[in-house]
This record gives sequence, structure tokens and C-alpha cells, in this order.
Amino acid sequence: MFLWLLALAACLNHGFTAPSEQKPLILADPGKTSPSDTITATKSRPLQDFHPDGYYKPYTSTEADAACHHGNGPAGLYGAETTSCDSPFSLINATFDWIDHNLKDQVDFVIWTGDSARHDSDERTPRTEEEVVSSNEMMVRKFTEVFGKGDNDDDTDPTDEFLIPIIPTFGNNDIMPHNIFEPGPNKWTQKYASVWKSLIPEEQRHGFIRGGWFSVEVVPDRLAVFSLNTLYFFDSNTAVDGCADNSEPGYEQMDWLRIQLQFLRKRGMKAILTGHVPPARTKNKQSWDESCWQKYTLWMRQYRDVVVGSVYGHMNIDHFMLQDSKDIKKKVLKGRYSDASVQKSALDEETTISSSAEYLTDLRSGWARFPDPPKAKEKSRSGFGYFYEMIGSLTKKRKSKKSKDEKYLGEIGGEFAERYSVSLISPSVVPNYFPTMRVVEYNITGVQDVRFTSAPEHDLLPIQDAEDIPSDLDDSSDYESKKHKRKYKKPKHKKPKKPTFTIPSPPPKHAPPGPAYSPQPFSWTSYTQYYANLTHINDDFTSDDDDDDDNLETLRWKSGKHTGKRVKERSKKHHKKFAFEVEYDTKNESVFRLRDLSVRNWLDLATRIGQYKPRKDKDWLQPTSISEAGESESNVADLPKYEIEDGTSCDDDDDDDEENTAISISKNKKSRKHHGKRKPKHGRRHRHKRRKAINKVWFTFVDRAYVGTKDEEDLHQDFGH
Repeated sequence: MFLWLLALAACLNHGFTAPSEQKPLILADPGKTSPSDTITATKSRPLQDFHPDGYYKPYTSTEADAACHHGNGPAGLYGAETTSCDSPFSLINATFDWIDHNLKDQVDFVIWTGDSARHDSDERTPRTEEEVVSSNEMMVRKFTEVFGKGDNDDDTDPTDEFLIPIIPTFGNNDIMPHNIFEPGPNKWTQKYASVWKSLIPEEQRHGFIRGGWFSVEVVPDRLAVFSLNTLYFFDSNTAVDGCADNSEPGYEQMDWLRIQLQFLRKRGMKAILTGHVPPARTKNKQSWDESCWQKYTLWMRQYRDVVVGSVYGHMNIDHFMLQDSKDIKKKVLKGRYSDASVQKSALDEETTISSSAEYLTDLRSGWARFPDPPKAKEKSRSGFGYFYEMIGSLTKKRKSKKSKDEKYLGEIGGEFAERYSVSLISPSVVPNYFPTMRVVEYNITGVQDVRFTSAPEHDLLPIQDAEDIPSDLDDSSDYESKKHKRKYKKPKHKKPKKPTFTIPSPPPKHAPPGPAYSPQPFSWTSYTQYYANLTHINDDFTSDDDDDDDNLETLRWKSGKHTGKRVKERSKKHHKKFAFEVEYDTKNESVFRLRDLSVRNWLDLATRIGQYKPRKDKDWLQPTSISEAGESESNVADLPKYEIEDGTSCDDDDDDDEENTAISISKNKKSRKHHGKRKPKHGRRHRHKRRKAINKVWFTFVDRAYVGTKDEEDLHQDFGH
């Protein structure tokens, strides 16, 4: 489960409604804002993957056969970071206590994305259904302690127990056996309708019992959060079969979502989508059934005027993904496809270090194929260069440069990149790396001036009349099942088949770009990523000289970086105070350079991450070049926070012989020092070696994916080129 805290307090303090005709709230100069132009923001919060484990014991073994339940070893008081062990109750209690004292009054609703029970990792202590349900009941009590009203004994309404909305969702470990969620109503929808009775609106209970999906109007008549039961989309759920057949719960849920988003459009409302398993999809692997991914991507495109964004958990690594509407197949648009998926293997049920490295590398490979924006040409300001540029500007037609810009905008879906949609995935509370949480800020500029009026109605159109459907989609036969695939000749003059599902209509032609694409009420402006440094807090170990397991990367079970280390005797009585601290804030960090969380900015970031060819710009740490005289020339003088691993500057001539020296990615992490004598320089004949240029945006991305727990040398080894 992961906690997304979304703060909209200022919104709740104003009586406002959706505008009759929304206009993008774009600052004239984003770099310079006047007081009247400043975007006002409030906050919200997601919480992800707690995995509380009542059998966890401090100072037990982190090996696979012990699971932090048995033996002696490095399991810390607040959790065993970088291992596959689950969360001790001490971590759960400390996390909620910290939220109570530091964030409680700053947020307006919490998105809770599931997995609130331990993994079934201990053969000697197998899970039971009672334990899984009890674990989720305990989590509801923790939310009640922090966000409950407290003096609500006389209120008979079970849905009126919290100060702010808490939106839960099913995780793949919240059921037994894990991953397997049968069509509803079933025993799990019945049980959780009771466990979450104070969190699910009364009018939504029937739909929840039917299939585990529901929505909550977190800002009445203005903003709703949709809790999707992604287990019906999950490729590892063998009890269901995708979203193609109308007898499948995945099909039913997608149809429910289409109808609800249509209602929100008519009411002038906006929506946030959330679930446990994200729609991860690369050229080699995927987490959802392909038919569900296709529908979801189409829905996101057609309702881009309604959807603010989407947040998920499950994968435990900090990253984002882009859904490309160009990947929607023509057969999907025509409503004709079978239940077969494309030739991709399923992502691991639990993302390991090795599988996540492969996944992130595939993700980057896909981003490298995104359209390249036109390069801005630097103009010389003196000498003959300036003279020739001036003459060229007078004789050259302006059309060519403009056409390049227009071509690029046409490729990405216009100025706001409406060809794409974005899903955000936050790392987890369970310390597979470090415990984390995220707080998201929202735009509420001009909210007090908004007045209510219904959006113009427009009926659902048949496919041949639907507007804004991409016309250049791949007409591959990926959706044809192998067992049903037959060769036949298409009969002449045959009437087109009717769609097997209703295609949503697109936004009206006059509609402005939606809240995910341009700043307006409820647009996401930034987020702050928090983490708890358990290595520092636990303070358990005397040294770090132990050898690591060479095969650790290939194992499903992670024993962690403290395997084999000796525990301090005094540490059992003295630990540092538990606290979360800021890992990074998108408002003021200098590498991602996200002005806000709009799709165009995410696309720009993905394109920069996807750069494989070294470029002499601020996205690259260039290799040191050696002149014929043997002098060192650095191209990174303007990047002071990026330094060579041993702490010396890039201008230090001693580093010129180290070809694969890693760089420090995080400015908050201290550079590790090489102890002992420095290796002697090699002769001048070896001076031809160069450090490879490194895409620092890519390295920052993967460093944050692992919450800074992965050694810089390992990052360079696994993700360099």
C-alpha cells in the first residue's frame, strides 16, 4: 500500500463550482510571477504498500528461510531496509505517529493503494484469511487514530467517522491466495465491505460488493477519486481473463468507469484514478492484460478533459509511465477483438532488484523512441558568425523552422501533448528500500471565482461518427487469440460489424485542455517525496566491511545490505528518533526541472531520460577530455554538485585514468571515500582512456527509483552505457 496525501484544504474552504468554459491558467512568464499570477496550491497524500507483519522480530535473520521471523541477524527495530522482509508494527506505528505530528493538518484526503497484509514468505508461519482481514482492520484503526473525528459516538452514520476522506483499494496481497480475485460478488468483496464500511460511501456499496470498485467525491460536486479494482486487470490473476469479453469483470469495470466519467463530464467535475497494480507496459513485459491496457489508454484519451491524473502502487519503485494513444489498435476502436494478449511476458508479481533494472531499462528504451523536440539553435553574438546568421535570417524562409515545430506538435498531440497520459507510481512504506510517502500539491487558483454550470451534454457516438479517434493506428492482429486465429477472406460488400463495446466520445471541440495538460483548478503542481533513513535510525551495525553476496541480484529474495554484519550491543537500547525527511521536492530540484506535473512536462522529462547519444548540455555529465599537452579540461564546471566518487573534482588530473568512475547522484548523500593509498598513475600511453559521458537525468531517475539505497557503482554498472 502507498500513501498519497492530497491536500485540498483551501478548496474545501471555498464554495466553488466548475466554470462554464474553462481556460488554461498559464502564466505569462513561468520564471517570473507577480502576486496576482502566483498559483495557489493545497496538498493531498498517497500511502502505498505497508505490508504489516505481526511476526516480525528485531535482530532476526533476513535470509529467505527466516523472513525476519527466526534466527539471528540484522533485522532492525523499525524494519530491515533493502530486504524482502515486511514491515514491523513499530514502523507502522512510527509512520502514523509522524503523520499525526507533521502532516495531519496539511492534507485533505488520503489515497491508500492496498497491500496491507504481509507476504506469504514464511513456510513455518503461513498466512491465514483471518490474519489478512485482521491486518486490514488494524490499518483502518491506525487511520482512525490520526484522521478520525474522535467524538463521534452518537453518530449512527458509519461513513461519517473521518475528518477527511480515506480511499482504499485492493492489493494483490489483501486476499488469499494472493493475486487470485474471482468475479464478484465474492467472499472478499463481502468481507471488505464490512472492514471498509466507514470509508465507502453508502451509495457505492452495491457496486463495491459487485466487483470491488467505487468512487468518492472528495470535494462534493467538484472532484471525485475512483478506486479501481486493478486485480481484474492484473495479468497474474488467473481467475479472470481481461477486459475483452462482456462476461468478464474487467469488461464490466471498464464500462462502469466509462459511464461514471461521462456523468462527471456532464456535471463539470474532475476525476483522479487510483488502484494497486499500475498499467506498466514495455516492449517485453506488462502488468495488465493487454485488452485492459488498450481500453484504459483509450478511456484516458477520450476523457482527458475530466481526468486530473492517476496514481498506483505495487511496484515499490519511484517512477512514472506514459500511455501512448498511438499504441491503441484499430481493432480495439472498432470494438472487435478477442481475449488474447500480445506477445509480452508478465512482470514479476513482486518486483525484484534484477527485474526492476530490466524493467526500467526497457522503459527508457521506449522513451528513446519518442518524438524529438526541435533543437534550439544558439546564435553567435559577435564576429563573422553573427554576420552570416543575420544575412541568413533575412534570406531564409521562416516557414521551414515553423514547420519543424508544427510537425513536432502534431506528433505529440498538440501544444499540450494530448497524445499521452501519465501514471505516477510512488515507492512503498515497506522498506524494500527505505520507507517513503508522497505529498502532492494542487492548483486552486481562481477557485473562489468559479461558478457552477453543467457542461454541455453530448451523446455517445457510434464508432464511425466518433470524433478525435486516432486514424493512423497500427492494425496488427495482436488481439487475435492463437487458439481462435483463422485465415479467411473478407467478404465483399459486407456491412461493418457493430462494436462489442461503446466507444467513449471525446471532449467537445470547444473544450480547453484538461487539468492533466494545462494549469487550472485541481491540476497537480508538484509533489514532495519523503523517506525514513532506517540505516541511520536503527544505527545497529559496527562496520560495513562484510562481503556482499555476488548472486544477490539474481535472487527473488533480498537479504539486504546488512547481511552478515555484527549488531551493536548498545543498539538494542539506543536508537535514533524515527522521522521522515525530504528526499526531493519537484518544486525546487534542478535535475528533473518539472515546472508542474502536466503531461507535457513529464513527456519532456521522459525524452531527456531517453537520450542515449551524449550531448553537450546540462542533461549530461561529459567525460573529461585530455589535450595533447596532457592537461585536463572539464566540461562540467557548471555542475558542482556532481562529483567524482572519491570526492575529488572533475578537474583533478588523477581521475583521468579511471574510465568507469561513478558519479554522486544525490546532493544529500555523502561521497564515499576510498581508504588507503591512491593507485599510482599509469603511463601516458594509457591516457587515451576516457570516462563515458553519463546522462545525469537518467542516473538521477534510477537513483530515486531505489530511494537512494543502491550504491553509485552499482547504478553505473547496471544502468550506464
